[in-house]
Amino acid sequence: MRTTVLNNTGTGTDRFWFECLSRAKTPALRLFCFPYAGGSAEIYRHWQKWFPPEIGICLVHLPGRGKRLAETAFTRVSALVNTIADRMGPHIHTPYALYGHSMGALVSFELSWELIRRYDAGPQHLFVSGHSAPQWPRSRPPTFHLPDDDFLMVLKRLNGTPREVLENPDLMAVFLEVLRADFEMVETYQYQRKGHLDCPITVYSGLSDEDISLQACQGWPDQTLSGCKIKMFNGDHFFIRDPKSQFPDVFRNDVLSSVPCLAWQMNIGKT
Repeated sequence: MRTTVLNNTGTGTDRFWFECLSRAKTPALRLFCFPYAGGSAEIYRHWQKWFPPEIGICLVHLPGRGKRLAETAFTRVSALVNTIADRMGPHIHTPYALYGHSMGALVSFELSWELIRRYDAGPQHLFVSGHSAPQWPRSRPPTFHLPDDDFLMVLKRLNGTPREVLENPDLMAVFLEVLRADFEMVETYQYQRKGHLDCPITVYSGLSDEDISLQACQGWPDQTLSGCKIKMFNGDHFFIRDPKSQFPDVFRNDVLSSVPCLAWQMNIGKT
């Protein structure tokens, strides 16, 4: 598999934000993928195998994790979105879409608006999973400032951090800082109405997600003028990692359907 690092202006830590996995030099659609809280974009690396080369999965490497572990993680959505938008302008001349899970969904939504504001070039499609509509009020109090033991209990309930990490003090010492920063970014987010996006939105959620209800997802259609579909899957907050989930096949068809020429070639109908 060919990997292309999309060059960025700036020095030092600015040089490796985006990594496109497609073999195609100019894909028909570039899909920027944003991780959940505490996660790395590496979780999406195998997704390129789901798609033909014309779909370019583009990993967004955030500070504080993966290859950028030594860097300081952001604690505010607006600051992260502004920094990404600073570097993304040269890479959105190709048709593109955004995908994010949980925290990544929130970042993708706000980034859509920032790219429209700066470049008048919004995404072709916004795919989000594991997050309520941005205007939906939070159902739980903030947790990012809790003592370590209490914060670890929150992580265990969410079922997103591997047990071997939770039970290893040395590993947790490494990951706790970025987890707290990510939780702070999400829990301090304040929604501000900007209007309606002009791209379609597709929303995915787990039927057993204790924090994201179907009702909370039903506010997403109010964020676009171009239609919104909500699709529910068996599983908890991290249903996208559940091998029993049908998410990979559904997501693949949804992405391909968003590119008319590919949908026609592969005989994929709108679902």
